[in-house]
Amino acid sequence: MKLIEQHLRVTAALIVREMSTRYGSKPGGYLWAVFDPVAHVAMMTLIFQVFARMPALGLSFPLFFASGYLPFTFYQRMSSFMAGTMKANRALLSYPVVSPFDAIVSRFTLQLMTDALVSVLILFLIVELGGLGQPMDVAGMVEAAGAAAVLGLGIGTINIVMFARFPLYEQIFGIINRPLFMISGVFFLPESLPSPFRDYLLYNPLVHIIMWFRSALYPEYRADGLDKGYVLELALVYFVAGLALLTTSMREIREERL
Repeated sequence: MKLIEQHLRVTAALIVREMSTRYGSKPGGYLWAVFDPVAHVAMMTLIFQVFARMPALGLSFPLFFASGYLPFTFYQRMSSFMAGTMKANRALLSYPVVSPFDAIVSRFTLQLMTDALVSVLILFLIVELGGLGQPMDVAGMVEAAGAAAVLGLGIGTINIVMFARFPLYEQIFGIINRPLFMISGVFFLPESLPSPFRDYLLYNPLVHIIMWFRSALYPEYRADGLDKGYVLELALVYFVAGLALLTTSMREIREERL
């Protein structure tokens, strides 16, 4: 119990430190983390309305874009934030009471709380300002967002070690990861694509996460091809692989050889 209590205290202290270092040095501080995605949704909504008369689902452009953008950011922001965990906390790892796992838990918790706050605020603004009254499956949205966060955690944990060991891999990963925003179904419905392109697209777990989130937001959306088990299994595999890599590299991390 004392060991658990110690880890909880260390994690709480690291969360406070992460908030201070990440948001304290920016104008507006923590508010910027909220304003940035709100402005992004507003801007993309304007672009959507220029090129299309009606969204692919429902009647609200902001809601349709948010239904793809929000679950994607749970993955994208989490994986990016987690990948820099050791670099940001390297000096603290010299203390015996601070472990790499404490740093990972603190970053995961902070990013998850931030993304959850942003998502609630954006959806609230869209529903209130747009006068929308459609029923929503809140539990389903939470499950999809949680799956996206765990997927980001797994890939981010793997990249902690991979980025340090292979600098070229970081460049390659960035190139591969960049177009995901365009091909994960944020702007369109995968069902609208012809075969075999739709089948190829379904190998991307983010497509399933966005379909999962939209099926909870739109009762009329059937989400043909959605496989929740595929997402959860892949997220678990990535996370276990990340923990294994981190565990085998623990000594090198503490001795600053990575």
